[in-house]
Amino acid sequence: MTISGDAQLATLLERDKVRKDVSAIIDLIDGVLAAADGDTRTDWIDLIAPSPSDELTSALLALRDERKGLFKEAKDDFDPAERVAALRTYLAAKGVDGFIVPRADEHQGENVPARAERLAWLTGFTGSAGAAVVLGDKAAVFIDGRYTIQVRQQVNRDLFEYRHLVDEPVVGWLHDNLKTGQKMAYDPWLHTVQQAAHLRSACEGVGAELVAIDTNPIDALWHAQPAMPLGPVRPHPIEYAGKSTADKRVQIADALSRISCDSAILSAPDSIAWLLNIRGADVPQTPLALGYAIINGDASVELFIDDRKVAPETVNWLKGEATLRAPGELSAALKAMGNQSVRLDEATASDWLRMQLSTAGATVRVGRDPIALPKACKNDVELEGSRKAHKRDGEKIIRYFKWLDEAAADGSIDERVAADKLLSLRAEDPLFRDSSFETIPGSGPNGALCHYRNTPESNRNLTPGEIFLIDSGGQYVDGTTDITRTTVIGDPSQEHRDRFTRVLKGHIALARAIFPVGTTGQQLDTLARMPLWEVGLDFDHGTGHGVGSYLGVHEGPQRISKAANKIALKPGMILSNEPGFYKEGEYGIRIENLIAVTEIDGPVGADRKMLGFETLTFSPIERKLIDPELMNADELQWLNDYHAQVYALYADDLDEDHLEWLQKATAPIKKKRA
Repeated sequence: MTISGDAQLATLLERDKVRKDVSAIIDLIDGVLAAADGDTRTDWIDLIAPSPSDELTSALLALRDERKGLFKEAKDDFDPAERVAALRTYLAAKGVDGFIVPRADEHQGENVPARAERLAWLTGFTGSAGAAVVLGDKAAVFIDGRYTIQVRQQVNRDLFEYRHLVDEPVVGWLHDNLKTGQKMAYDPWLHTVQQAAHLRSACEGVGAELVAIDTNPIDALWHAQPAMPLGPVRPHPIEYAGKSTADKRVQIADALSRISCDSAILSAPDSIAWLLNIRGADVPQTPLALGYAIINGDASVELFIDDRKVAPETVNWLKGEATLRAPGELSAALKAMGNQSVRLDEATASDWLRMQLSTAGATVRVGRDPIALPKACKNDVELEGSRKAHKRDGEKIIRYFKWLDEAAADGSIDERVAADKLLSLRAEDPLFRDSSFETIPGSGPNGALCHYRNTPESNRNLTPGEIFLIDSGGQYVDGTTDITRTTVIGDPSQEHRDRFTRVLKGHIALARAIFPVGTTGQQLDTLARMPLWEVGLDFDHGTGHGVGSYLGVHEGPQRISKAANKIALKPGMILSNEPGFYKEGEYGIRIENLIAVTEIDGPVGADRKMLGFETLTFSPIERKLIDPELMNADELQWLNDYHAQVYALYADDLDEDHLEWLQKATAPIKKKRA
């Protein structure tokens, strides 16, 4: 702000009895801008003043917009060659020969704050997974199969060679390119204990050394780096959480006792959110408050979080439940745990945490987060909340597809418009907070990329005769949704119908599965693939992932996949059921509902407890793409029963036009021949 603007704001702050100076307000707003939807949201104002005057509110919003403009200007100076050269100069001055830049934050989150987009700052690559390694005379960027086209569009090949993150991993490149005696630097905050161990082994295998560096070089060079995010932290009421923080703390303390641990470091923000019944806004599409917590054997909790983002109501909410401490106090707290046995989460705990505890003399035990399994098993209130969220979400999906049928018939609608329309419908719900992930609107060949991301360069129209796949979801206060539907603009080919029906048969087989207690998702995965396997086809992604309760749309530890997984499915777990088929360069097909594991009455004569799935998602499955001649009687019965449920669920909620469309979309399907 200008000097006069500073003075005016200071006067307004004083008049409203706000005990913060202008400099502190600017720092807070910069943190808000660095958080999810920070450039548009207004719910941060009560972090400054619980009941601000209209004049103060206007001044704060004006200041936000002014600061937003400064950040925008700072993004326009990207010169990758200059940045790589600056990094090499910095590394040489520090006496190291290279540096590893993962696309990761300190919590290994799927969605990271703007401040953690270090890989994008250095290389220009904006994908959701990747890494780069820079040596004095060469560099490489590592991406997975989703981004083989995008990396070529965004990253200068003269500066970085392209490598596959899985097939040609970082450790292999280090083995091939490091020389004896060289020092490879890494930021221990950004690598898990296991990741650091693999890197160390790769370096030592060629006589090099892995060196932990105190200051991340990118942070030192990134002069316009966004601030640490300061999204408001709010209580998650018991009416949605279903279980008190006190009860959860005792539950986890008991779990620690069973594994002979004195305490656990909680490095996964969703575990902290679940334990303390809070939600935040630090990262896009997942309501997380970034921070750390320590839970002790006596059920006490210390929460290390920037108190500037903790709303006054949340401070009261946490009284008696957790001790609030500044993030800078974490190191001292870890060093005071020298005589303890401490659990670190194998998936999210940084190597920095291990280093601090080991230096203090603590016994470090790396394993599964003790909160992961209790969080995965939703209680009755969370399950009912999910049912309600899915019902409201399904009504938006019905309205959406009626609109799409009418608007896209002439080929004038593109993927971006199609995705934005669905978001606008969901946003009408007062309990809607955000998408649960970036919508995947794959038209024609774009649908063949199972994790396609729409960009201005890739955007294409929905063309008659082509398949359109849209994978989307919502974050509602009472539940998280994730649904994929595949339709066709105009008329499908027989190949379209054959492949779609086989995917549907696999979906139905999993939905109808009955299995004994102790069964894992890996054991059920085959059910969804058999109809495709019968004709020599398959799909390369997992069949199902866990889903949180107004938390992450991808949540472990359970999953349904070919990959080894020893986690047995338990009642209350929510998973996706999403088999698919993808023909490169032509189309993609996926049918996804969310399902909840539930106890069922076993068949007559059963000698063990049995489980099954409750379907949570209710939305029509495209009838034009179904070939009933490929389906057996049980499959057709399931489909017709499902569609009857969809119609009954929404019959009283829709106007006449939408109800007429739904009636046609859910009409029973029969074989043409007996």
